[in-house]
Amino acid sequence: MHPDVPDGVRALHAAGHRLVTLTNGSADITRAVLEGAGLGDCFETHLDVEGAGSWKPAPAAYAYALRTVGAPAAQAMLVSVHPWDVDGAGRAGLSTAWLRRTPVPYPAALRPADREATGLADLARRLALG
Repeated sequence: MHPDVPDGVRALHAAGHRLVTLTNGSADITRAVLEGAGLGDCFETHLDVEGAGSWKPAPAAYAYALRTVGAPAAQAMLVSVHPWDVDGAGRAGLSTAWLRRTPVPYPAALRPADREATGLADLARRLALG
């Protein structure tokens, strides 16, 4: 886990953001990792694409998550380190934030992120500023 994650998650949660995970892997593993870091109470739920029947970046994966939590795409933001995930979520109508953790530039061939941050703590600060 990156060092900024605990403070960033807590800051986003404290600011009133609904936090949900969506993974192509296992929701149970994601839950266990976050609970082990003392962050379990910050998340509303943990989802994986098994319920969607499609892997991200297929639109059905994001639609499944939105249906599950009862949120319209226009009020949801996907935060990811993966440009392909940012691209897919943007195409599905969500706003997006790319966490740039390496010096590798964002691929020009993909739909750009609406926001860019160096980590979750940085994103929480940027969102608080508007």
